[in-house]
Amino acid sequence: MFNRITLSFIFLSLFFMNGCLLFHTVSYEITFNDKNSGEVKVTVNNIRSDAINSSGLEEDKKNLFEFLLKSDDFVSQMRDEGKHIINRNLFVNDSKLNGKIVYTFNNISDVEGIVYDEPYYFLTLSSGDSVASTNGEVIVSDNVKRIMWDNSIDTLKFTMFSDDVENSKLIDMAQYFLKEQ
Repeated sequence: MFNRITLSFIFLSLFFMNGCLLFHTVSYEITFNDKNSGEVKVTVNNIRSDAINSSGLEEDKKNLFEFLLKSDDFVSQMRDEGKHIINRNLFVNDSKLNGKIVYTFNNISDVEGIVYDEPYYFLTLSSGDSVASTNGEVIVSDNVKRIMWDNSIDTLKFTMFSDDVENSKLIDMAQYFLKEQ
């Protein structure tokens, strides 16, 4: 299971401020301009809420539809982290709410702590994190899991499993997004 505490993935730290929004997977596609700068596309799939009352649900909707989707404060916070947002949107696919953010970076370490040590890029995760897919090589030890890419790869890709969101108690956020449209 994906460990939301040990990773600083953009959607984990932002979509889940109050701990009520969950998603099934998060995917990253990192394309380089040079060895240290480029563009990132982050996609989260099947966004749901585990709010237990109407005020919690309203807070989740506000965070998702106002702060993340429309707020200049969100863009400013990301810029402070070295992530220059060029596009963000929510969309429904197969009746599930998904989100996508595209941003540029000038230092690969600003992208979730990825390290470049020629000739390899490394992303270090906790041993319990679940890598659903990658175009890199996954190396597992007792304490950590690491994805490694050779620098000949132009686009680094990985998808992480987050939560099993098919739980009937979770609230599908697609219905509220469609009402906002």
